[in-house]
Amino acid sequence: MLWLVFLTFPCVGASIPMTPDPRPGRELAGIIGGCPVSAWRFPWQVSLRFYSRRSQRWEHICGGSLIHPQWVLTTAHCVDPQELEACTFRVQVGQLRLYEDDRLTKVAQIIRHPKYNESLSAPGGGDIALLRLEAPVALSERVHPVSLPEASLRVSQGKTCWVTGWGDIRIGEPLPQPFHLQEVEVKVRSDRYCQQAYRHTFRPEHAGQLTKGDVLCAGSQNRGPCLGDSGGPLVCKWNCTWVQVGVVSWGNVCGHCALPGIYTRVMSYVSWIHHYVPQFPAPSPVGSS
Repeated sequence: MLWLVFLTFPCVGASIPMTPDPRPGRELAGIIGGCPVSAWRFPWQVSLRFYSRRSQRWEHICGGSLIHPQWVLTTAHCVDPQELEACTFRVQVGQLRLYEDDRLTKVAQIIRHPKYNESLSAPGGGDIALLRLEAPVALSERVHPVSLPEASLRVSQGKTCWVTGWGDIRIGEPLPQPFHLQEVEVKVRSDRYCQQAYRHTFRPEHAGQLTKGDVLCAGSQNRGPCLGDSGGPLVCKWNCTWVQVGVVSWGNVCGHCALPGIYTRVMSYVSWIHHYVPQFPAPSPVGSS
């Protein structure tokens, strides 16, 4: 459970995923350069929880998005290792401030994408997972699924999108109380830009991942996700409709090195998602941009 962060050297080194994790032996991954979310702007935002014996509470470890009243979309590395059962996780919906009036929902099933390789973690690809909730959540102004894109949707370079989460606000600096959900505007980058930006940072086994077409690049220095934001949504707006195009997967050390964040490209996996998740609501037509 991570968001890939470059830890070996300050702008050069191995990558790892981003997620705050109470379990020992795990790296953590937050929103850098963001602002508190106003009102209920992103009612699909989910907090994924894991029980901490140290604090004796269900602690936030990752983000996620509600894509159906009974289904959450997140990253596969957020629910590592695969031996963990669904009952070890909970989700919180409809919350702007973490731990404020928690009403947690049990997870009944975890479905990781079969391409995901636990030993390679997020940079190996297929970093996407579905969580089936024990029961559908009640929808309201504060709780509502986000729209998913058509597989054919193309997101152009320079498109303005938003990423949200409760992760660190600077390297090594957790989001302070009252843990208010943060949002930050990011620009989508071209695959070529991303490949150039990361060409000196990859481990050999990760070097080809950015050419596989199932990831999306977005962000810039001091703007983007950090530790604790893994699994959260990257959303863009077309014709007044919010559409989730990415899932926070991995990247640099919290915007420190002017490297964009790497997101699992939802368009590449939308047919796999709908193999398990009914469409809700019926998708509105959106044009590419």
